[in-house]
Order: sequence, then structure tokens, then C-alpha cells
Amino acid sequence: MLLIDCPHCGPRAEVEFSYGNEAHIARPLEPEALSDEAWADYLFMKTNRKGIMLERWVHSHGCRRWFNVARDTLTYEILAVYPMGAAPPALPERNYL
Repeated sequence: MLLIDCPHCGPRAEVEFSYGNEAHIARPLEPEALSDEAWADYLFMKTNRKGIMLERWVHSHGCRRWFNVARDTLTYEILAVYPMGAAPPALPERNYL
């Protein structure tokens, strides 16, 4: 189980949180102008790579606030937690083959 350090409540068990998908994905400026294919691409086609990912999480059983997490998807190690709207911190390079 992951121990996630909520920036508002402190460290809590993973079961208190909900995953919100990849972070820093810009919403289309004119969603009504998108084709169904482009809209589906925005909603469902995420990076899903092995290594460090920037993700959105919400403390759904606590303060109910959203925040970003830099997490290694191979080791599950959480490298950083930072507020929504903030730039991602400098992260180490990890090359997995």
C-alpha cells in the first residue's frame, strides 16, 4: 500500500485517495469544435509509460482537495507531491528498458 503525503492533511494510506489520471493535460479550448475521434483521444489516450509519471490525485476520504504526484510506475515510489497549478519539480532521470 502507498503512503501518500497529502499537502493539506499529511501522510495517509492510499485507500483514502482516488487517482485522477495524468497531470498537466490541457483541456481543449473549443471542445464543441472537436470531432468525436479527437475528443475520445483527449479523454482516453494517455501516456501510460513505465517510469516517472505526473499524476493527479484527490483526497476523497479527507480534505477532498486535488494535488499532483510524481510517481515511478515501476517501483511505485512517490518522488514529489505538489499543488495543482504548480510546475512539476525537477526530477531524477530514470531509464528503464
